[in-house]
Amino acid sequence: MSRWGIAALALAITGSAAHAGPVAVPPGEIPFGVYDPDGDFSDKSPVVIEHLFLPWEDVYLPSLQDADAYALERNRALLVTLEPWTWSRSERNSAQYLRRGIARGEYDSNMRAVCDVLGTLKSPVTLRFAQEMDDTSGQFIWAGWAPEDYISAYRRMTGMCKQSAPAITLMWSPLGDAGMERYYPGDDYVDLVGLSVFGLQAWDQAKYGEDRSFDTIFGPRYTRAASFGKPVVVAELGYVGDQAYVDTWRDSVRQEKSQYPNLVGVVYFNQNEVYPWPEGFGTPDWRIKNQVLE
Repeated sequence: MSRWGIAALALAITGSAAHAGPVAVPPGEIPFGVYDPDGDFSDKSPVVIEHLFLPWEDVYLPSLQDADAYALERNRALLVTLEPWTWSRSERNSAQYLRRGIARGEYDSNMRAVCDVLGTLKSPVTLRFAQEMDDTSGQFIWAGWAPEDYISAYRRMTGMCKQSAPAITLMWSPLGDAGMERYYPGDDYVDLVGLSVFGLQAWDQAKYGEDRSFDTIFGPRYTRAASFGKPVVVAELGYVGDQAYVDTWRDSVRQEKSQYPNLVGVVYFNQNEVYPWPEGFGTPDWRIKNQVLE
């Protein structure tokens, strides 16, 4: 199929009306968490992980205290994804500027400011710093660096954070494709390995000619992640398609399976996609209440 044919198919499918459905935790036994800025899962159970995304240049630090209170009230742990940039796209630095700035200590104060607060929180905290560094799409200014540069930056920043917040857990979180192992910072800097797994039926049909399952995408990524001997978490999860596609994913993602003995949690990304998928596939709405397309 031509590039334009793929784009047309993508628009036809992702442009379909979403079927508003119930908000519920997928069935299964694997611990479940959510990135849930709209609060759809505020009173749902069992949810044991509350996921936050923070930019270190314009973070509102009191929001961490609010998140801690929210998590404590619901008996949830916090997963904090700290992104080394500003969320104002017009003011973002280049990859080269960020890389040099970290090496020169110019961002030490940004890291300390966040981690000083993390050290005061009462909830269990996992820090996920500069995720998906193996991504090649150009989405993140910290991705696609020379592995030695990324490893040096990751070690500097997470090591500094452990000084301020010694009780935190560190999650190293690649996208999960082949080559991710080149960015592994070493056992002393990793407590958990996080992965990202998204199922977009329109993409599957256009690129592969069939629907792909959770296991099809996750399986090879898990194998790579588990090779480090650390517990594995799906740190970002989403799936969008017709009812049959969504049902297949929903009924699989939290099931304990013998081929994934190190899998200890899945965390759903309950929000619209922030960055457009390539080739006209748009910004899928991963929210559970909108993930079924008519």
